[in-house]
Amino acid sequence: MLVAGWHGLNCGTCRLRIPCVPSFEDVAMRWFNRNKQAEVWDDAIEWPIGDIEAAHRIREICRAAAPIAEKIAGSADRSHRKLGPEVERYERAAKVAMEIAIRISDDLLRDVAVRQIVELCLKANDTRTARPLFRAIQSKTIGEELLKEHPGLRQ
Repeated sequence: MLVAGWHGLNCGTCRLRIPCVPSFEDVAMRWFNRNKQAEVWDDAIEWPIGDIEAAHRIREICRAAAPIAEKIAGSADRSHRKLGPEVERYERAAKVAMEIAIRISDDLLRDVAVRQIVELCLKANDTRTARPLFRAIQSKTIGEELLKEHPGLRQ
């Protein structure tokens, strides 16, 4: 392809244009240096936030982490190397949700939020985390509903 002036003639001052073809290294670097997806639980929270907004945030986190928890629950061994990043994502999501739930001042709203976190933990077969969270629920109706759905928490 010739790059020429407006007249389109090759008068010796024009040069051939070499198309820019990315090298393998350029393509590989772009492929390996992909930016990680921003997770809902990694978003910065500007405190103070209200109780209702905190409960919404916990619900978003639990909904986003549910597929990860189900994937973890489907595997036999959590320490498997391929599941390491998924387990890490689940644990980070649960931790952030618990940190937000601690700051909710309304008892009933906090119990509803903790219930959502308990259900997330149970989806991942993480009963070691779910049981203490279940005991933290103060509302009898929420506790009874959770026990009806998951009788294994009774132990």
